[in-house]
Amino acid sequence: MTISFDSRPDGIEIRDQIERRTCTLQTFDAVRPVPADTHSFRFPVDRAVCLSTGGLRLPTPAAVYVRDETGEMVASVEGMANEALPSGNYTIELCTPIKLYLDVEESLDIGATFEDITFRFGSRTTVVVGGRSSHRRPSGTVTTTSDPTDMMAAISTFGSALKTTSPERSFPTLRGHPPVVELGDELRVPDALQPPETGVTIEVPPTYESIFPVASLAYYLGATVVPGNSPRIVTDDFEHPLGGARDFESEVERVLKQTFLLDCVTRTEGLYPIDLHERRTLESTVDLDFAALYDAPLDDRLETYLTIPYGMLEDLVPDWQLTTHVSSTATNVEMLPFLVDDLAAIRTPRATEVSASAIQVPAVEQFVRGNTRSTSETTSNPRTFVEPEQTDSLEQVWVGDDAPVGASKATINAFHNRLERTTTDREIAITVVCNDREMDEERNLADEVYGSGRTLPFDVSVEHDLSVAELRSVLESETQFLHYIGHIDEGGFNCRDGMLDAAELDDIGVEAFLLNACRSFEQGMALIEAGAIGGVVTLNDVINSGAVRVGKTMARLLNRGFPLWAALDIARDRSIIGGQYTVVGDGSINVVQTESIAAVLFDIEVNGERFEVTPITYLSNEGGIGAFVNLRLDETNRSYLASGSLSTLTMDKDTLTRLLALEDVPVRLDGRFTWSYSLDVDTLG
Repeated sequence: MTISFDSRPDGIEIRDQIERRTCTLQTFDAVRPVPADTHSFRFPVDRAVCLSTGGLRLPTPAAVYVRDETGEMVASVEGMANEALPSGNYTIELCTPIKLYLDVEESLDIGATFEDITFRFGSRTTVVVGGRSSHRRPSGTVTTTSDPTDMMAAISTFGSALKTTSPERSFPTLRGHPPVVELGDELRVPDALQPPETGVTIEVPPTYESIFPVASLAYYLGATVVPGNSPRIVTDDFEHPLGGARDFESEVERVLKQTFLLDCVTRTEGLYPIDLHERRTLESTVDLDFAALYDAPLDDRLETYLTIPYGMLEDLVPDWQLTTHVSSTATNVEMLPFLVDDLAAIRTPRATEVSASAIQVPAVEQFVRGNTRSTSETTSNPRTFVEPEQTDSLEQVWVGDDAPVGASKATINAFHNRLERTTTDREIAITVVCNDREMDEERNLADEVYGSGRTLPFDVSVEHDLSVAELRSVLESETQFLHYIGHIDEGGFNCRDGMLDAAELDDIGVEAFLLNACRSFEQGMALIEAGAIGGVVTLNDVINSGAVRVGKTMARLLNRGFPLWAALDIARDRSIIGGQYTVVGDGSINVVQTESIAAVLFDIEVNGERFEVTPITYLSNEGGIGAFVNLRLDETNRSYLASGSLSTLTMDKDTLTRLLALEDVPVRLDGRFTWSYSLDVDTLG
């Protein structure tokens, strides 16, 4: 079972035992939950329990959607709100880190604040609680040869994972994980993995450079990919060239973003008729019948969507989560399902080779002012450094043999390791290892940060001066996150009695890590090979003072639920040596769950007595582009599409003070990084 329900003195605790997520429902009465049938729910759930109570309290803010027995939404509650509903049969959807549904037949009063949500029933009654894990597994396995035509057939199966071809497939929860692809000696496509009948075909020349970039678009459109002389989308009634004035890859990306945005807007005619900022704005500039579009077949919607000039929509497209730079080799077809699962914009590599000395310049300049974390006088880098062409996506990922600068390095092993996560009922285990007493400052900071200010179940252990055998034991033990502080050289981790080379480890229990030491890239890659999912490493020598600053910032951001890539993206700016750090493996993993759909940073610019506030949202692997977010920042109580920067709001001091007091979140104030609880708004302006 991925979802577990455990009794507490004040209610029940729900855990996602694969994704390490926890939610608590407090009850008005002592309860004894018993297993219940999951089929009674309108939406899929993994497990359900039945209990009897007069009311429930969710001790965190969340979006709440209430539907009647016909499935029609009768209430939407977010922020400060109250709703009273007469006796009836209701399904209550709670948008918490674990998707929860409540089935109840009674009158219902809902009271929501910025801190909690209370549900009061007309009398003590039976409530069925269902939970669904965000863990996604591939829908099967497809085998392909290296022949481009066979690869097209394999990619054509990706759309079989879509749970609907309606506009709701823009929700991450309604896009299943595409089938795994394996290279073999013949094409083998199971019958259950045939592409859906959407009427959409994508024609491209039979080359890897043309096939790989259309993988995400083919998946989202449920399209069949076939050979053609010129790249284009074809249906029974229209065709759309994928080239022309724009280059091929940019046009593919534009079509994906445009279709996705308009689906997100059109779906507000369906199961979630919420007040969406993007729809409000779009309705003032384009003339579209969203009700008719919602009911239209996919190919007809697509034709209408593509009549709108992209320039009229571009500013409303959410900041794209991911661009991947994928080298055109046959083996990389196995990476595509995992990239497509995140709706990545896929490009063939355009990169500049960078010398090790070039990326080391900032550290060299500061060398006289601080000590590095290296015990070696020589630097050996077995890989070539490359700097990929930058795009406007939030995260850049490199898929190739080289070590990327300014991008994460993805590997197939990391994604397979994520899929193979096993269930656990343990607390969130975090291990801090400091193998050099001169670096105790960072160890103490990390010890203070992890688990602080959170109500989640943490098990934080701090180790120092470990031997080879002791560090091996730590790496092989089950832990969600390892924060290593010390020395790493060509021979491996520096221990008190020798060196431990991670390449010698066959199987480790560490899921994610920060190796805050000089030149830790190769050891981090070895940890991925041995079973880890993702980690942060260094490409070269790092100054100790700068490493402490990066390590402390990373720890605080991870503790607030930021995924690895986002925590590093923010922490890089905290030190001149930030460019020496990169992510290996799957950077979307987060160690601690967020309080809502996304982790948030507030970018604030002071303008006299007024403040321009731009929320920047960061999604982790259990989220995904397409989710709603409502940060309850103004009286409109409007929702936005999560991912990247939201609309800028102008606030006075009182409003900003209330906002920053809700929780301790990272803030960029006129370009300076700080935390909300450290700000005194009265001193600003």
